[in-house]
Amino acid sequence: MKIAIGNDHAGTDYKLAIVGMLKSKGIEVTNYGTDGTDSVDYPDFTHPVARDVEEGKVDMGIVICGSGNGATMTINKHQNVRGALCWNKEITALAREHNDANILSLPARFIALPQALEMVETFLNTEFEGGRHERRIEKIPCR
Repeated sequence: MKIAIGNDHAGTDYKLAIVGMLKSKGIEVTNYGTDGTDSVDYPDFTHPVARDVEEGKVDMGIVICGSGNGATMTINKHQNVRGALCWNKEITALAREHNDANILSLPARFIALPQALEMVETFLNTEFEGGRHERRIEKIPCR
C-alpha cells in the first residue's frame, strides 16, 4: 500500500507520528508535509497529496492542518478525490463505508494524537460497502 501525506505547521507532530506508524506497518509513504513549525500555507502541502490520489500514484492520502477545513476544501477541488474531514473513529469509518473516502483530513488542533492514530488505523482498515452508497457517490460529478 502507498499513502501520500501532507500537513501544514499545525500538523507536523501528528504527521511525524503517523508516518512512523505507517512505516512500521510496511506502508510506503510519500511525505509532502512540512517538518517545521513555522507558519506555511496548507495548499502548498495538500495539493500534491490530492494530485497523487487523482493520478493513481498512491492508494490513499492523509492531510493535516489546524482545523482540517482548509485542507479538505483544497483536496476536494481535485478529480476523483473524496476527502473527508473526520474528528473521531466513527465518522472515519462512515467516511470509508458510505462515501468511499480516499483522503482523510485531520484537524490537529481539535483531536488528540492518540485519537488521530486510531482514526488513521480505522481509515486504512475499513472497506467501502458499495450497494446503495455506490449510486450516491456516482452522483458526485468528480467521480
